[in-house]
Amino acid sequence: MKEEYRRSVVNRLRSARGHLDAVLRMVEEDAYCPELMKQLSAVQGQVERASRLVLRNHLETCVAAAMVAGRTEEIVDELMEAMRFDRVTTGPTAPAEAEPGGAPVTA
Repeated sequence: MKEEYRRSVVNRLRSARGHLDAVLRMVEEDAYCPELMKQLSAVQGQVERASRLVLRNHLETCVAAAMVAGRTEEIVDELMEAMRFDRVTTGPTAPAEAEPGGAPVTA
């Protein structure tokens, strides 16, 4: 990974970890649900931004090198498989799972 991206990803993930610890304390202290939802959304945003940096690094390095080497189909297939797990990019692909209370999980 390029050093500029590595530093940024590590910083974002450390920030998300600290933020998540604070959210856990909020849950343990029975904080107001809408406040928890806002904070969880903020943590998700931090992780999603880190994920986009990882993707950008991959495109600039591994994908570019593979295309120059003539391995376009292979690298595109690999990238599509990896992106399958990124709901921000592809949306949910697995059937909805039921949460306690019967509500489906869609995000």
